[in-house]
Amino acid sequence: MSEQQIHTVLRFAVIFLCICFGFVAVICQIVKVQTYEKSELQPIEQSQVKTDIVVRPARGNILDTNGNLLATSVPLYDVFMDTRVEALHLGGDTLFYKYVDSIAEGLSRILRDTTPQAYKARMVKAFKNPNRKKRDVKICGRRVNYIEKKEIEQLPLVNRGYYKSGFHYEDRHLRTKPYGSLGSRTIGNIYPESGIGYSGLELSFEEQLHGIEGKSRKQKVAGIKDEITVKEAVSGYDVVTTFDAELMDICESELRNRLNRLEAEWGCCVLMETSTGEIKAISNLDRTDKGKYVEKENHAVKRVEPGSVFKTISLLAVLDDGKMDLYDTISVEPQWEYYKKKHIDSHPKDTVYTLRSALAVSSNIAFAKMVTRSYEHKAEKFVNKLRHLGVCDSLKIEIPGAEAPRIDIPKDKVTLSNMSYGYSVELSPVQIVTIYNAIANNGKMVSPLMVKRVEKDGEVMKTYSAKTLHSHICGYSTIKDVRLALSDVVWDNNLGTASVRKDGKGRVIAKKAQSDLVRIAGKTGTAQVFEKGKYNRYKHRITFVGYFPEENPEYTCICMINAPGNYPAYDAGYDCGQVVRSIAEKTMAYTGVYVYEDGEKHWKKTR
Repeated sequence: MSEQQIHTVLRFAVIFLCICFGFVAVICQIVKVQTYEKSELQPIEQSQVKTDIVVRPARGNILDTNGNLLATSVPLYDVFMDTRVEALHLGGDTLFYKYVDSIAEGLSRILRDTTPQAYKARMVKAFKNPNRKKRDVKICGRRVNYIEKKEIEQLPLVNRGYYKSGFHYEDRHLRTKPYGSLGSRTIGNIYPESGIGYSGLELSFEEQLHGIEGKSRKQKVAGIKDEITVKEAVSGYDVVTTFDAELMDICESELRNRLNRLEAEWGCCVLMETSTGEIKAISNLDRTDKGKYVEKENHAVKRVEPGSVFKTISLLAVLDDGKMDLYDTISVEPQWEYYKKKHIDSHPKDTVYTLRSALAVSSNIAFAKMVTRSYEHKAEKFVNKLRHLGVCDSLKIEIPGAEAPRIDIPKDKVTLSNMSYGYSVELSPVQIVTIYNAIANNGKMVSPLMVKRVEKDGEVMKTYSAKTLHSHICGYSTIKDVRLALSDVVWDNNLGTASVRKDGKGRVIAKKAQSDLVRIAGKTGTAQVFEKGKYNRYKHRITFVGYFPEENPEYTCICMINAPGNYPAYDAGYDCGQVVRSIAEKTMAYTGVYVYEDGEKHWKKTR
């Protein structure tokens, strides 16, 4: 081997040894870092990691039919001061101490929740804290609104931004209802932390209201925060309901006034537009331990035994099946025993009623005889007829928790007789008002509707309309006959249970559902409350459901009150009837659908 070749080999050997040494050095450094320095380096590593943060979108609004806000999200902000910001420590901390007094005074003046001294002490304590993690503190004791945030941002030093002052904000959204308790249980609520709906329309339309979550990324470098938006959050859609805030206020006020007078357990009202099925107002009020009434449960969609308002449905079935005629007669007595079941009338006397007058006076015995005479050995046909009338339909209502009717085929004759006047069956107030609305609508049954459309920035994304459940629940002649009987309930001063109240000498001392401004037709109902395995004879649920104006119905309304406290002075026609009467008068005045013309006994349509 030549001398030149030997030099070449030696040169490659040196290079190879250097590479091997470097490789061994790298391996040793890796082992050292993974074993001895791991605990020291992990916090530094974590501080540099980019963390994705979910950005909650602005939740959509819930509005009434006129665009008034029923539920909306108001932005609130937590205010923080990061005293680790480098600028605050320059020049011997002079910047911080130069402005801390003016900032403290400004915060106290804007928020009015504590003194300037308290704010200064809070900031100084954070500034001097040896623990860096505790030097980024929430500076305000409460969340501030948008206007307050803007005022804080104008304070000396704060107006220079985060990197000079250390002030930064975290936004939160508070769900509020500008109209307070109006329809609160139906509108619903959300979980404050997650912002997800858990009841009412807030739950049913969660997907539309919630929006699409965004993403931001927060990074800490040398103790300084930096946050960038990775994906913009998309705000939720607005839900426009059929409700009218003014009509809701009318219904709640009238119901609340009557409940206060009766000291009842709870009450509910539902106002439906006859032709469209739109629910214009709904109110549910429960009595608290302190005697106040609040929106607590949605009784409007909970089924109960309806009592005598079911007699109208029994009359529809019997007349439409041709079992009897409206002017067929039935003899009644104070007490009638049927298969060891005693039926009692609230107006006991020996007399003869036509079916028309039996509905007006609300005779239990007359209706028990009517139904058992027609269906005694074919109870299944009675229930099938109720199904044909749409009474057993499960209404698809936009709020969760709505209960389906319970109408079972009776297994004995006694149950059939009880069903005739509203026991052993269960319907919700919304279902009752839907059936009466069909009567007012000449037999056309439409589903109740609470939401008209979903929109985004004024652009309609989806519309909703009431569905026709039955174009004709029964024959037109049957509807005509039943409407005559329902008119007598209110306007027959001798028999009608919702007509007038008389003194011992037969003189009229008060009107019940009768109005001088609008003609109402409807039916009263009183049912003993079933509790603890038996009926409580001293505790009742009273109801009036009717439509108006009678000659050309525009609205159907129900008022149901549970367990009035003034036994036995309460009266369904007087207490619930007057609530519906007041609602009818104020609704007609508000909507201007009809005007009373020159004192004449008729209405002129204005639209």
